[in-house]
Amino acid sequence: MKLLRVGEPGAEVPAVLDEDGAPFALTGVTADIDGPFLASGGVDRARQALAEGALPGLATAGRRIGAPVARPGKVVCVGLNYRDHAEETGAAAPERPVVFMKDPSTVVGPYDAVRIPRGSVKTDWEVELAVVIGTEARYLASPAEAAGHIAGYAISHDVSEREFQLDYSAQWDLGKSCETFNPLGPWLVTPDEVGDPQGLGLRLSVNGQERQNGDTKNMIFDVAYLVWYLSQYMVLRPGDVINTGTPAGVALGLPGTPYLRAGDVVELSVDGLGTQRQTLINA
Repeated sequence: MKLLRVGEPGAEVPAVLDEDGAPFALTGVTADIDGPFLASGGVDRARQALAEGALPGLATAGRRIGAPVARPGKVVCVGLNYRDHAEETGAAAPERPVVFMKDPSTVVGPYDAVRIPRGSVKTDWEVELAVVIGTEARYLASPAEAAGHIAGYAISHDVSEREFQLDYSAQWDLGKSCETFNPLGPWLVTPDEVGDPQGLGLRLSVNGQERQNGDTKNMIFDVAYLVWYLSQYMVLRPGDVINTGTPAGVALGLPGTPYLRAGDVVELSVDGLGTQRQTLINA
């Protein structure tokens, strides 16, 4: 099942797509797609209401698509999680996941403009598989338990400002938490529809030129391991988002490749999770 939110920022309508891709409003089921909805069995309620034909149709043509999850409590990111990406940046493949946090307010819709920060000369792209937590995960006993805590998956664009990230601080936060730096969506796709999350192709292009073409099978640490690992150090709560890393092809790893500038168009996709498209503008 595919869940989405339609409308202007702060006024999105929760919705679901049927098997033919037709949208239906979930306003009779929930006020929003958020942590409380996921924690209370909202996905099952939405599925039942759709199957019963109890949902009104929703016109989406010409309307903004928001992030599929409202107000995530936190966005946890995993760096250098593909060997080819670690190699292109000159970093050794990590023995343990490289973990950093991203300001949740960076999450925007999949087609919203991305703002290049003032003073930026190295705004970079990163297509990633996002994991959305459905039930609280704390001190999981093994990676095998992770699946029961995942609400679904989405495309995440982990936009980064490399000078802010690598030159201004020993930590990465400054280059990761600029406004609009995490387009998410267009859909939250439930695990039953995705199947194996370790077999999804990821692609990204800039102005029509392919930059990234990878596969989640090449992750160093897979989805189940990451959910288990993170649960040993923090409580993962419903609605939290985990960005699982990016494959090779970012500007940082391609000497001579220009970083993003105002007017550039970035398009990205993940198998089964839809597509995104953003135009870059100056903050």
